[in-house]
Amino acid sequence: MPPTQAESVIKNIIREIGQECAAQGEIVSETLVAFMVKAVVLDPSNGFNVDKTLIKSDVQKLVKRCVTRLLDSKNPSLDTIKMQVYFDMNYTSREEFLEEHHRVLESRLGSVSREITDNRACAREELESLYRKIVSYVLLRTGLGSPTDVRIVREATAALQSVFPQAELGTFLTLSKKDKERQLKELSMIVTGIRLFNRDCGKGGEGIDDLPAILQEAIPATTQRIDSQIQIAQDQAYRYTAILEKITKNPLMSTEFQPYMLKEALYNVRQYEIFLQIILSDIITCAQEVEMMIKQLGAQLEQLKMTVKSKAAIPTSQVFPIFIVLSNLWTSFQDETVLISVLSNLTAHLEPFLGSHELLFPEKIMQNLLDGVTVKTDVCRIKEHMEDRVHPEDFRKVEWLFPETTANFEKLLIQYRGFCAYTFATTDGLLLPGNPAIGILKFKEKYYTFNTRDAAYSFAENPDDYIDLIREKAKKNAELIQLLELHQQFETLIPYSQANLRQKITHSVQTDLSHMRRENCSQVYPQKDASTQSMKEGSTRVPRPQIYMAGLRERQSKTTYGVKMDLTRVVDET
Repeated sequence: MPPTQAESVIKNIIREIGQECAAQGEIVSETLVAFMVKAVVLDPSNGFNVDKTLIKSDVQKLVKRCVTRLLDSKNPSLDTIKMQVYFDMNYTSREEFLEEHHRVLESRLGSVSREITDNRACAREELESLYRKIVSYVLLRTGLGSPTDVRIVREATAALQSVFPQAELGTFLTLSKKDKERQLKELSMIVTGIRLFNRDCGKGGEGIDDLPAILQEAIPATTQRIDSQIQIAQDQAYRYTAILEKITKNPLMSTEFQPYMLKEALYNVRQYEIFLQIILSDIITCAQEVEMMIKQLGAQLEQLKMTVKSKAAIPTSQVFPIFIVLSNLWTSFQDETVLISVLSNLTAHLEPFLGSHELLFPEKIMQNLLDGVTVKTDVCRIKEHMEDRVHPEDFRKVEWLFPETTANFEKLLIQYRGFCAYTFATTDGLLLPGNPAIGILKFKEKYYTFNTRDAAYSFAENPDDYIDLIREKAKKNAELIQLLELHQQFETLIPYSQANLRQKITHSVQTDLSHMRRENCSQVYPQKDASTQSMKEGSTRVPRPQIYMAGLRERQSKTTYGVKMDLTRVVDET
């Protein structure tokens, strides 16, 4: 089937599944349906042939199976898949988020900017109106107060007049559109720097929130909340793991209890924990950035005070760069504030995907199952076998890596998110943490860890067999593809670490089932080089500009504003 026809058919299937679910009161996203289609097709128990094109009966069967699974309200596997889809749709890397955030802000300023750059004002009233628009633009661009607040507008206008008096509008209007846009951005930064300086001196800064203080309070609170949630998830995972180990050692328990459901619950809390760890890592980065920026802000403000101290007039070449640095720093504080808010909101929206645990495994049942069982933490399990290291001479045909002999050992990309490959393969999906310290197996340029030396030796005897077992298990539980990072082995939703799904909802879904086995290719977008335009100082037979800011020293007035004084010699005098 041609790709375009295949894509059309699968979109129709996705639409039909969505409509069936909606008719029964369940609204599902196209992305979730697309994921479920893949999950159902990959599961061997559903009987789909990956080498065969879908026929009408296959489509009907596929729709029915997908709808049944999507409507199952007591299914940890579905909860995990929903969590994964939600995270993929709403999480993006720090760099991508900030790039998108700035793009959105720029797009919102577009109409205001055009009103200024396309303006052809001539009359006095028109020029006054244009100047007011520039003040509004400055406030909107910087986000330092509302352009409808009279006090804020008055302060911003005074700051702007000190560096760009209304009399200079005539010159501004003669510039090209590109130069006008550049000057507007530069003026916005300079005005922001002036207002921040005034605020620090206690003589201005109306409507400017104390972002450093807000962040210093918000970041520890958010970190503590996520740490607490991680601890709860880990405790639950440790209990599930202990019970599953007990069942593994006592097969008769499987007749009284459904271990597969407990494993799905384990996958659910482990996935939740992993997502929280990703978010926490980003917040820690925010904390580091904020700490560094607070120091830079203090240093720049101190430098500015020293520059204007005991001087009646200061060259703009000395103060303007500092104003611009202050503005950029404050923009970074704003970025961190928005990022913390988004990450905190994302954390709150992940918790509902843990909904079915209490229903499936009430505390009373859990306590009965835990009777006589020692619940171990991941750290405890790793410590148990810390001295039980692999002996390389026992397996000379494979390569073993150790901390003391391998550069960047801690940065190696471990398969299956660091869970023991052998245990998972031989226990039908039990997750136990691998211990890199006992030795990492390098096989076909990939790295594997194990919880014991015996597990490492058994896996090393025939790695391909165990890797195949893990792949087959993932076909039965599609949430494992994301949880264990098996994307290269399955063509599924593109993982959050490689691309943003919001623009790729159903693009990769194929109708010809042979496409299910094709390796996933993710688009990688190289970072764009950031380039800023700056005016170059010409030196061809023209006087060197001598422009000073007067009035920056502290005075008795409530607010300090500089007055720009142009002392440049006219051309005829040079």
